[in-house]
Amino acid sequence: MGRVDSIGKGMAGATLLNSLEIPSLKDKVPEEEWKVRVDLAAAYRLVAYYGWDDLIFTHLSARVPGPEHHFLLNPYQLMFEEVTASSLVKVDMSGQPVGETPFITNAAGFTIHSALHMARPDAQAVMHLHTPHGQAVSAHSEGLLPLTQTAMLIREDVAFHDYEGVAVDLDERERLIANIGDKGAMLLRNHGTLAVGETVGEAFLKLYFLERACEAQILALSAGEANLNRPPQGAPEVTAQQGKMGLKMAAGALAWPALLRKAYRLDSSFAT
Repeated sequence: MGRVDSIGKGMAGATLLNSLEIPSLKDKVPEEEWKVRVDLAAAYRLVAYYGWDDLIFTHLSARVPGPEHHFLLNPYQLMFEEVTASSLVKVDMSGQPVGETPFITNAAGFTIHSALHMARPDAQAVMHLHTPHGQAVSAHSEGLLPLTQTAMLIREDVAFHDYEGVAVDLDERERLIANIGDKGAMLLRNHGTLAVGETVGEAFLKLYFLERACEAQILALSAGEANLNRPPQGAPEVTAQQGKMGLKMAAGALAWPALLRKAYRLDSSFAT
């Protein structure tokens, strides 16, 4: 099946949803899996809150604890503000749902996320967006520039992957894996942003810094490159080391717990 034909792969089984009454899985899955589901559903709601969603297109995923290497992916039919812990679809490494579900998943989302979950033991969570600022920086010849503290904190942890069309060809997984190497974030050229983490919170915080850095870069460049103030020599490298040490700690102990509380304040239905 070629790239053009396979764009519709998986959508043949889609049905019109007449209701969003989703039975709770809280007492039907292990406690460890339920916690991951709640964290990931919160991340979807927060992406919607920050305006980073792209209708139903883009994906956040998280690996389910256990030896099977199953992971959770968003149901293709739902907006991000509709995603709940119980609606997330558990899939295996061939993209098949584990257990019954009324939902389908996005083939391109499976390609990108399965590649990183399979290759990186530390990639417990993988997040990918199509924001205008992220796409704009991904299309810039130099990628992310060291123009702001936010950019410098994460810039050295950012890899690049050239655009190949909508990611429905499983062969692209090898190149995605090779391109990201051991880095924690990536600019998918002419496409968008991506981050991985050992937890949902860590991946979200990396993505937050990358997205804010991209937004600031586009705003700064609007004044013209001749008017930019470049950081002094050595400052980007020092800041990169600070980011490498601090982001993981900030995610686990500070930022993600606060973000989770925010998600509950906004709409606690994500945790159902």
